Amino acid sequence: MKVAAVQASPVYPIDKRASLDKVCALIAEAGREGAKLIVFPETFVPAYPNWSIDLSHPQVWARNLLQLTRNAIQIPGQDLDRVTAAAKKAGAYVCLGVNEYVPRYEGMLFNSLVFIAPDGRIVGKHRKLTPSNRERCFWARGDGTTLRVYDTQIGRVGGLVCYEHLQPLWKYMLICQGEQIHCACWPGWPSFPTGRSNKSIIDVASRAYALEGQCFVVLSSIYVPPGLAEKANLGNASWTFFGGSGIINPEGEYIAGPVYDEEAIVYGEIDLDQIVLRKAAVDVNGKDNRWDIMRVEANAQPYAPFTGIFGARLWTEMQGGLTGIEDSHGVDVQELLARVEKLDREIELLKGKANLPGGLAQGKRRS
Repeated sequence: MKVAAVQASPVYPIDKRASLDKVCALIAEAGREGAKLIVFPETFVPAYPNWSIDLSHPQVWARNLLQLTRNAIQIPGQDLDRVTAAAKKAGAYVCLGVNEYVPRYEGMLFNSLVFIAPDGRIVGKHRKLTPSNRERCFWARGDGTTLRVYDTQIGRVGGLVCYEHLQPLWKYMLICQGEQIHCACWPGWPSFPTGRSNKSIIDVASRAYALEGQCFVVLSSIYVPPGLAEKANLGNASWTFFGGSGIINPEGEYIAGPVYDEEAIVYGEIDLDQIVLRKAAVDVNGKDNRWDIMRVEANAQPYAPFTGIFGARLWTEMQGGLTGIEDSHGVDVQELLARVEKLDREIELLKGKANLPGGLAQGKRRS
């Protein structure tokens, strides 16, 4: 099947609606070319926050952050209705990098990937776990609930953002869920005045992921033409967005790309049989695993200020209500929470009728 890595620029000055229009146009173009998976770069909507934090002029970067927040995306929500409709019309899965806005917490943004199915349904999202360096001034940290792989009609699909590809345990979490197609979403940025560039890091980390996971990697990076810098009106921002998008096979070889310094949609034909052929040599999550020697303790607890059913409900609100979002087994989370709450009330009722000691009741609740 054909997959596509989008290499393009968001619309400047920062404009959520215009960037979403561009997303829909790119989905339509890739869909016409027969792509079954279309991957967009990190925080493509509305933009990557590339301006410096200048403490000599603190109000400048704060105003830029306000502009970013007012153009960020709620997931799910009306902002993505056009994108889900475009995915449905194209008959393709879409992985889109966005700045995610959480209404209850106005100062909280997440660097998120949203996964959309060909029927227009949002199947899930991933929030970047640890923003790097100065990114911590813009984005909150995600939690373990979004570090997962989705079973789809085209294979098992997952994704990570930027320097998450340098975190061995997070890669291992996805690889050991049997990931077949990995969405590697990068900003394609920056090159430093000293001569050092992230170009080689993006290349090496993405190819290494394919080798380590014996999977395909769809690598998507932002490219910003130099002429857009003046339109952005972001003052001391850095504008070395070089791209580097491509499609990589389980051998760590490029099927297509990498492409630099131009807007493009990079297409590649992938065959999942190549995964089996590669696993004849190395099979990290199968024959060559040694889980009897070393296993990972994963914490998939929600990132929320409270525990219990109240905390769970608050977490669902932080997730955007999770309306229409299901896990890979088709379980509606809202329905599951309602069932848990009903059971909680029944346990309290039984506790009152039977005059059970608190400890016993708590034990029943845990069961």
